[in-house]
Amino acid sequence: VQIYVPPHPLVKHWLAVLRTKDTPSSIFRSAASELGRILVYEAARDWLPTIDGQVQTPLGVADATFVDPMQPIKVVPILRAGLVLLEQTATLLPVTQTYHVGYVRNDDTLEASCYLNKLPPSFGPEDRILVSDPMLATGGTLAQVVEDVVGRGASPSMIRVVSIVCAPPALKLLGERYPGLTIYTAMIDAELDERGYIVPGLGDAGDRAFNT
Repeated sequence: VQIYVPPHPLVKHWLAVLRTKDTPSSIFRSAASELGRILVYEAARDWLPTIDGQVQTPLGVADATFVDPMQPIKVVPILRAGLVLLEQTATLLPVTQTYHVGYVRNDDTLEASCYLNKLPPSFGPEDRILVSDPMLATGGTLAQVVEDVVGRGASPSMIRVVSIVCAPPALKLLGERYPGLTIYTAMIDAELDERGYIVPGLGDAGDRAFNT
């Protein structure tokens, strides 16, 4: 698995806001949205499909490059908190299609089960798929989603994941199963606690984002 931690001061700033336990829910949510925007921007850098042409400017003709409107990015937020990371995607990426999936984790077994799956019947091997999962702790949830997406015809090398914080167990699992996967994250933390939470992490991203 390829993992990128953009060395940008704004990435560090918004991560610090998200980590702070006293950050109010509304600020937490806006910080996650801003961080998501930066990570999606980085993920799209050499990944978006483009077409070349020419445009007429007020003073002449210029060569131009556009994002290909015929190849929408397939956006897959993992509910709940995955929604927050992608709140600004519509203003960032010119053409998208969104397919929601919902997972809930059993706190005793640490296993995640699916309660909502709005993925299409199939993907093409050239489809570009953007998945958001804020916390990659054990990696189990994301692995299930990637397995489902790949099982419908997608190529792991065409999938980009955006995440706030990752932990080594998740990266090890995903690297073994999907070596072509690419992840963009703000930080790799050292470990998990006995409950499967990332330490130091930032707590439960869904609870903090939605004030529950």
